[in-house]
Amino acid sequence: MRLAKLLAVFTITVVASGCSWWGGDEIEAPDVPEQELYQEALDFLESDNYQLAIEKLQLLEARYPFGRYSEQAQLELIYAYHKNNEAEAARATADRFIRLNPNHENLDYALYLKGLTAFEKDRSLFERYLPIDETQRDPGSALESFQSFHQLVSRFPNSEYAPDAEKRMTYLKNRLATYEMHVARYYVKREAWVAAANRGRYVIENYQETPAVPDALSVMVLAYNELGMTDLAADSQAVLDANFPGYVSNIERAKQESLLSSATFGLLGDSNEVEQPRTRTSAEAAAEQKQERSWFSRLTFGVFDDDEEASEK
Repeated sequence: MRLAKLLAVFTITVVASGCSWWGGDEIEAPDVPEQELYQEALDFLESDNYQLAIEKLQLLEARYPFGRYSEQAQLELIYAYHKNNEAEAARATADRFIRLNPNHENLDYALYLKGLTAFEKDRSLFERYLPIDETQRDPGSALESFQSFHQLVSRFPNSEYAPDAEKRMTYLKNRLATYEMHVARYYVKREAWVAAANRGRYVIENYQETPAVPDALSVMVLAYNELGMTDLAADSQAVLDANFPGYVSNIERAKQESLLSSATFGLLGDSNEVEQPRTRTSAEAAAEQKQERSWFSRLTFGVFDDDEEASEK
């Protein structure tokens, strides 16, 4: 009798849970209305809860792909991805919006967000607080940002985002030009004169009115002289003298720097700076000797300087 009761209870349990065991329909929560879902996403954006805002906007786009808030939700999603440091997702969403809505009234905003995301993409936490020269890094994101801002300014010159885009373009142009000059100096050290001349000419043609222009002309003068193209060297020198009279470039030093000096950041290379001889007093000599840093101090960035001074005393 007890066995029969147990079998009956087991049968009822199996029947009741049969849907979940054999893939039956799950009970879903009722759909949230489009306007309510959009408002929830906006509330999360205003409270800086970008992750939940992204989830709500993705849900809105999935359930109401052709709703009244679908296009605006895509713009909000680009912004949420940008603020949540999801650069690739922001860029992909912006590209999709631009492709699907080429005549949208807020297309300038999508271009601005795309450029802004690329602008801040390679600025890591360390670069924001440490003195790292970003002009020596790969300019891929900077170039992408510049192109997006350029497209914005060209197509929508009266946009409210155009003034900020122009300021960022000026910064990016200087950065890209400086990067090209770093590459040109590398070619000068390697005595790759054709490549160095091409880099200098590229700066002149694409990044005019930047601080790198006089150095670019100097590279061209040096490279053309080394290649025996005296006419082109003379023309470059004439342009340099006409626009930057009396300018003295340090590009010649790049030619003289050794590969060992470059690889060791100047720790093991010979310095090419020529100093005028001057008679020093004993006090000055002692002060200079005290200020001179050892190799150990350089390699450890001065972390153990205090310990060295204490041991000397």
